[in-house]
Amino acid sequence: MKEIKKIDEIFKILKKELKNYSSPVLSGKKWEKIKKTPFTTLISCILSLRTKDNVTDKASIKLFEKYDTPQKLADAKIKDIELLIYPVGFYHTKAKRIKEISQTLLDKYKGKVPNDFNELLKLKGVGRKTANIVMTYGFNKKNFLPVDTHCNRIPNRLGWIKTKTPKETEQKLKNILPQKYWYDFNNLFVQFGQTICLPISPFCSKCPINNFCKKKAVKISR
Repeated sequence: MKEIKKIDEIFKILKKELKNYSSPVLSGKKWEKIKKTPFTTLISCILSLRTKDNVTDKASIKLFEKYDTPQKLADAKIKDIELLIYPVGFYHTKAKRIKEISQTLLDKYKGKVPNDFNELLKLKGVGRKTANIVMTYGFNKKNFLPVDTHCNRIPNRLGWIKTKTPKETEQKLKNILPQKYWYDFNNLFVQFGQTICLPISPFCSKCPINNFCKKKAVKISR
């Protein structure tokens, strides 16, 4: 099995350096007044799709201050939900979606988010990334690995893997990334991908793990 060289050092450096940057959705001081549950984790993840983290944070907190259970959200009016989650991307569609998911949880799962990855995938609008996030940060399960576009891009740049899709990356990383890092991986690499290792023109000159990168000399860097 392939081993990632200096993996302990890489994670240690990232944890230290990224303290100066804002945290991704579902983490940080903004969430202290909201009880984090599998349900709030699930709904926040739905809201976060194609939306900036700071917008998602504000919308999620406003929503959960009023509707923090499947029953409350299922009973809420669509227009009221829209007003609370605006300006998240596609807020009309997401308002309907999270209300529908809440009703499904009441009808099929006794009002609880299923503690099962495959059952989560049966919920409309829930893909692998969302299901992995709910299992990891909602249920605190250690054997799941959320992978989004940042988590797909950065390990490829570092030379850990050669993959094209998040699903493929998830499977490859599970084989080479020690499980003790799975819980922190998503938060760290999303934060890193949003601030330094950008999709276009990454800040390689100030990258704290530049020495471990296989593509540090790419032309798009700055």
